[in-house]
Amino acid sequence: MERADVGVVIVTFNTCALLRRCLISVLESEGVALRVCVVDNASADGSAAMVAAEFPQVELIANSTNVGYPAANNQGLRLLGFGADPSEWAPRYALLLNADTEVPADALPRVVAFADDHAKAAAVGPRLVRPDGSLDLACRRSFPTPAVSAFRILGLSKVFPRSRVFGRYNLTYLPEDETADVDAVVGAFMLVRGEAIAEVGLLDESFFMYGEDLDWAFRMKAAGWRVYYYPKVTVLHVKRASSRQNPRAQVEFWRSMEIFYKKHYAAETPRWLHLLIVGTVRLQTQAMRWLASVRA
Repeated sequence: MERADVGVVIVTFNTCALLRRCLISVLESEGVALRVCVVDNASADGSAAMVAAEFPQVELIANSTNVGYPAANNQGLRLLGFGADPSEWAPRYALLLNADTEVPADALPRVVAFADDHAKAAAVGPRLVRPDGSLDLACRRSFPTPAVSAFRILGLSKVFPRSRVFGRYNLTYLPEDETADVDAVVGAFMLVRGEAIAEVGLLDESFFMYGEDLDWAFRMKAAGWRVYYYPKVTVLHVKRASSRQNPRAQVEFWRSMEIFYKKHYAAETPRWLHLLIVGTVRLQTQAMRWLASVRA
């Protein structure tokens, strides 16, 4: 089997029309050898059937239940040969890509070229824009330390977006057209070097949705790799096309914050602050769970 440059994994949940547009854009990519895998998380809108009928060159995994975003991505990554013991035919890079993105024909070769030129780059993410042309702020992030998260929850990151202290959550003090070495990029478009995956492993499946990309980047940086925001490539991101259909979304956002905090920061946090953080996050989780039950 000829080794591809990029193995693309697209997890989908009830985004049939957007997925079709995403696949058309990906398959029109120029100058890179691709393998593309779609993992359908038990969609009810015919997404899996559409892929099978219209894109026979795409490898398809059709789950009978929604196993969550990181678990589904890991299914695709394993199928493509990635993991702690990668197969010799695994692509050089993996690309996590959301079904609600559209990728310009030159995007993948340019991002791959940037990664090739930066040997310590574990992950690279482009400038993501919303349909109205505004920046998707999640495309470049700092890790949600207790301080960074507190500034976000208290609204200080919105009041002082240009502050290097209060604006760290989405790095809003950085020009959006400036290439930067950052903590994390978002899993909506996250190009990851195969060697980095072999070193740190696959996504943590204790997350269901949200937080798993931050955790992956955290583990990569802890292992000595670097993560880059590369805005010379721009990709359209509709955003929340799947999550807005899932009443669990906001519950899982707050649950993921607790998982990430306990995994990476709890051991070094004073007891009083630990109790405050966990209490606040659990109150938010319960509030979102109640709202989800009301809307159901």
